[in-house]
Amino acid sequence: MMKLNTFQKTAILTVAATLFLILVGGLVRAAGAGLGCPDWPKCFGMWIPPTSLAELPSQFDASQFNVYNTWIEYVNRLVGVLIGLLITGTFVISFRYRKAKPTVFYSSFAAFVLVLFQGWLGGVVVKTGLHAGMITAHMLVAMVIIMTLLYATFEATSDLLKVRIEEQFRKKLTWTLWILFGLSMIQLVLGTQVREAVDVIKNASEVLPRGIWLENVGDVFPIHRSFSWLVIFAGAFLYYILNKNKAEGLVLTLGRLNVLLVSAQVMIGIGLYYLDMPRVLQVLHLVGMAVMVCAQFLMILVVRKGGIN
Repeated sequence: MMKLNTFQKTAILTVAATLFLILVGGLVRAAGAGLGCPDWPKCFGMWIPPTSLAELPSQFDASQFNVYNTWIEYVNRLVGVLIGLLITGTFVISFRYRKAKPTVFYSSFAAFVLVLFQGWLGGVVVKTGLHAGMITAHMLVAMVIIMTLLYATFEATSDLLKVRIEEQFRKKLTWTLWILFGLSMIQLVLGTQVREAVDVIKNASEVLPRGIWLENVGDVFPIHRSFSWLVIFAGAFLYYILNKNKAEGLVLTLGRLNVLLVSAQVMIGIGLYYLDMPRVLQVLHLVGMAVMVCAQFLMILVVRKGGIN
């Protein structure tokens, strides 16, 4: 069993907690509580939001207040603050690697800077009323933060891993993974834009039946749906070369996990379309996409490690 030091434990916890924050964010979006707190950084002008209309400050319109949405969004913000503290702690502890493994230190510093930017961007998202484009930017920065933390974590723990991959197979696997990763990132952006378009529909003065939301979001959904075939083909090719080259150990495990995650995302997407977009599948689709991209990035790092040893 691997023995982890303080930085390694903190970094792994921070990566997991950041993925959890995406889950919480998905719950906020599914509940329609994105504007549960109409201001930033306070919530209805208070550090601890009101629990009833009687506590609502006079400068706010009572129609803006929904106690459930307010507290869902407030909890989301509290989790975000906790993640910020964990990333700050990760950065502080990373000083031990400043000379021995500078990549760990500098990637931890990058995550720290990015989380400050993400906090500012979150305020802009609220102040612009969940403006289209800002949500996509917010999601992309979150993914960059996770991958930066994942890189720092991997660099700090890579000495504990023993990976051997034949060079020709490693090159082919690397190209396949980068293509799958690139396609998945494009698909993530398209999916976030679909979500933005759905928000416009469900917040309209005359709300359409939930079952036809996706049919009314414009061209972005057909593009998102068709683009998924490219991700499927890349995932299928990954499965093919893993079996053809008789991959084993950690490489085989991560490869199978990635193929499974691609398959799961496709099935969840089909369920969203044919089951009238149930909220639970919305959340699973968002979190599953984040986990899938992280698993792909982690496998890229592992395969790269296999070429070094």
